[in-house]
Amino acid sequence: MQKTSDFTLIGAGIMSATLGVLLKQLKPDATITIFERLDKVGAESSAAWNNAGTGHSAFCELNYTPLKEDGSVDISKALKISEAFEVSKQLWAYLSNQKMIKAETPFINDIDHMSFVWGEENMSFLKKRFNALTQYGMFDDMLYSESHDEIADWIPLMMKGRDPNEKIAVTKMAIGTDVNFGAITRSMIDYLKTCDGVEVHLGHQVNDIVEEKNGLWKVELEDLNTDEDKIIFSQFVFIGAGGGALKLLEKSDIPEGRGFGGFPVSGQFLRCLNPDVVLQHEAKVYGKAAYGSPPMSVPHLDTRMLDGERSLLFGPYAGFSTKFLKQGSYMDLLSSIEAHNIWPMLSAGMQNFSLTKYLIGQVVQSPEDRFAFLKSYYPEAVFEDWELVTAGQRVQIIKKDAEKGGVLKFGTEIVTNKDKTLAALLGASPGASTSVSIMLDVLDTCFPEEMKSNDWLAKLKEMIPSYGRSLIEDGAYCGEVRDYTSRILKLEDEAVS
Repeated sequence: MQKTSDFTLIGAGIMSATLGVLLKQLKPDATITIFERLDKVGAESSAAWNNAGTGHSAFCELNYTPLKEDGSVDISKALKISEAFEVSKQLWAYLSNQKMIKAETPFINDIDHMSFVWGEENMSFLKKRFNALTQYGMFDDMLYSESHDEIADWIPLMMKGRDPNEKIAVTKMAIGTDVNFGAITRSMIDYLKTCDGVEVHLGHQVNDIVEEKNGLWKVELEDLNTDEDKIIFSQFVFIGAGGGALKLLEKSDIPEGRGFGGFPVSGQFLRCLNPDVVLQHEAKVYGKAAYGSPPMSVPHLDTRMLDGERSLLFGPYAGFSTKFLKQGSYMDLLSSIEAHNIWPMLSAGMQNFSLTKYLIGQVVQSPEDRFAFLKSYYPEAVFEDWELVTAGQRVQIIKKDAEKGGVLKFGTEIVTNKDKTLAALLGASPGASTSVSIMLDVLDTCFPEEMKSNDWLAKLKEMIPSYGRSLIEDGAYCGEVRDYTSRILKLEDEAVS
């Protein structure tokens, strides 16, 4: 069977869902086809249990504000991520207000974001971070405390049984959120299914992506339910398949994709089984990552609201698997290695021995070791109250480098061909939280003239009021935007129940 489509989106996660919604709003007559290998939408990285749902806004994630050589704190990444999350909330508010997305329970909930450290050196770092961030309007509501009594009011569970002489410091942002990215993904895909010209096909595996002489892309697929082979020709292809994106990029054989490799990192959490304990903690509290650990391994004690049910998680504990997807193959890593990326991957591995050592230590950890780590955050934790659950799989980017041979990169990267008719998204955190900004970057890169047109600009500003304005430099306007999104998304300091 052969078909044609203006846009083909591979992967039914939050990235493809977001791009599909933006395209359908900007270009209503467009035909869009979405293919997903699994039989469910948003079932891999976007699924609620496969990520921390923090709504990464840089309020509490200390890895986004590293120390510079001169001893000052670099807040540039935190500012960019915080602004990007505000952009995401604006699109979600627009879609909610227009009744384009809906859910039986809220996909986003109000929850305090906090950073928690102990020891003089870490306290000094946190105070520097606080002073640097609060110079900007988007962070001027941040609170800082070294008082055990005040901190006990904020996070009583973490203070019970703690040495009253222990030196600790905490920052708090009351505007933080918990997001069910699986729910928002399903809502957006459900909306797209109602649109003329949009088709969503689950249980379809992409076997090849070939550029034809006429400039169209031929995507060869297999229907995993019927074993039927299918072909779709498309003017534009987006590869948003999470950990599966690297191997699909290799199938496209674009020169721009050469030299990229991937390093998979898996995650686990301890989930609290005692409802009385769950009710005693109402915050997302992030600490400092261990030396050599990947960003996704920053320890945190999290209140989660998943489909109306309140949960408490601690972790993540990093692990290693050769799978690129949680529901992938153990051959994923080996089959991704080709002549063009062998040296970058070897070079990056040699430069990141500390990461290898860290992962080995995590893999061989005993349940008692994991529990001891939890007790540094929750001193009165009871072993029997917690169970180990497997979270999502992430693939960190390895990229060729002229000087080093290859470097391990954290975050996300968009790879496009020279004609800008194919785009692939590689990488991991803070991905989902910044999905709208990332997809706007895809549109800017691949459709620069359309993005400057009056029609597209007007629609973009309708969906995202701050489009074209800096929320970093204009703190007062950032406050106005937050008031708007909080009202629409019902985030006005309502307690989690």
